[in-house]
Amino acid sequence: IIAFRASNIPIIRGTCGCMKLLFLHGAPAAGKLTVAKALLGMVPGRLSDNHAAIDLALTVFEFGAPGFWELVHSVRCAALDAAAGHGVSLLVTTFCYAEPDDRPQYEDFEAITRRHGGELLPVFLHCSREEAVRRVGNPDRVERRKMTSAQALIKDLDRTDLSPVPRPDCLKLDTEARTAEATARAIVSHFGL
Repeated sequence: IIAFRASNIPIIRGTCGCMKLLFLHGAPAAGKLTVAKALLGMVPGRLSDNHAAIDLALTVFEFGAPGFWELVHSVRCAALDAAAGHGVSLLVTTFCYAEPDDRPQYEDFEAITRRHGGELLPVFLHCSREEAVRRVGNPDRVERRKMTSAQALIKDLDRTDLSPVPRPDCLKLDTEARTAEATARAIVSHFGL
């Protein structure tokens, strides 16, 4: 079903009108954005990259300043609510999830998705520490203003529990063992996207 806004820009809606939120999470340099882009090359959907909200918050606050993370979270929730409310059938989002610190944010995403009759599909992407350190300095990460320091990555990995969300249906995939395209195909197949 295709609906149109007043501006005549089409909104693609699934037949049930229910959004699927694909929650790609893992440590920095685990391949979340790369897999998201590969997946969206295979199936129609929209991308809500983790750094879009961070980049917006950086226009208002210094990174980590009081109010920074609250703004980031409110922007993410508003984007998710808008997508679900306006018929986006698949939204892929990336997130560096740390347990238990980020559980309230995840639960907010889950609540918004369910309120709209949608489904949250958690996917944990991981690779070895050595592979993450190798990837962290990639030029595309510099270009996107992501973490690029091996020392900062190691510090982050040592002080936070970047683990799968505590849900029995969380799909766990090793991005070191397979290409981004193979990882994306595994996700599409697993969830029937």
